[in-house]
Amino acid sequence: MPHPMTTSPSSAARQQAADEIRRRQRFVLSCHVRPDGDALGSELAMAYALRALGKQVRIVNRDPAPPPLMAFPGVADIEIAGHVDDPGDAVIVMESGTLSRTGVTGLERGFIINIDHHLGNAMYGAVNWFDVSAAACAEMVFDLVADLGVTLTPEIAVHVYVAILTDTGSFHHSSISPRTFDIARQCTEAGVDPPAVARAVFDSNSLGRLKLFGAVLSGMELDPSERVATLFVDRTLTSDCGGTYEDTEGLINLPLTVKTIQAVVFFKEEGPDDWRVSMRSKGDVDINAVARAYGGGGHKNASGCSAVGPYGAVKQAFQQKILEQIEQCTASSSSTSRKD
Repeated sequence: MPHPMTTSPSSAARQQAADEIRRRQRFVLSCHVRPDGDALGSELAMAYALRALGKQVRIVNRDPAPPPLMAFPGVADIEIAGHVDDPGDAVIVMESGTLSRTGVTGLERGFIINIDHHLGNAMYGAVNWFDVSAAACAEMVFDLVADLGVTLTPEIAVHVYVAILTDTGSFHHSSISPRTFDIARQCTEAGVDPPAVARAVFDSNSLGRLKLFGAVLSGMELDPSERVATLFVDRTLTSDCGGTYEDTEGLINLPLTVKTIQAVVFFKEEGPDDWRVSMRSKGDVDINAVARAYGGGGHKNASGCSAVGPYGAVKQAFQQKILEQIEQCTASSSSTSRKD
């Protein structure tokens, strides 16, 4: 049975978003390129809520969903395109610091509602709702859905739960709050089966994905202090393993299971001397500071950016910046301990 929703206190931007949604009928939803579980879950939860209100909704993303997420309702119906001719009465953009990061042109002609929880958002919308305290963008969507008076259906709940599960690194990251677990509780009460969701997300690997994990991990490098792990993948290695770049989703978290490793940087080759860089860290190590230095962003423990240059030089630069963050974190902890 659908479950009544309880939410956190309202905000002016959130109220403005709800008001604009109520008065409009036709919506286009989009998110950042290479969508992850939070981007997709936020879009789909919002789409199901809007349709419950009798609205017309299209989800248009530049890139398809990762294969494990195709099992969830509505994912297969997302339009994959790089342009929209008709932005409808409003465009709702999830989890994208800039409009260009959607990779979808034509959205700029619409009335944009920008919903994000990452530092560095450019506030490009007619409505800009930004909440860095949210562990996942879907926490914000959950509250907005409740503001709109929509019942928490199983379809909405499962997408909110998937988004939270994936964006918190299976409840590992420091952005988690009591609010996160309360929303997860409400989603479970609305019909979400956590073990089934976890199996779909984490236990539906292809053989190519498994081989790719092994190949990338076998090439892992450590700095001399063994606190920073570096991973690398290019198109050749991916093809040789029978996998895709999407198959590397989640791989970056595995080195962090080693007690001594404090951070991981993962380089994916986009082209000659062109790198997509993902980073993860433990505890108070602020990996987002490194990403921001390269024009990227994210969270303290999970961030990303792009970089150009020969791999050896880029790798050394990132290792050094990450080690500096680890040293700052260590110095801060030591200072606090002395004061205590």
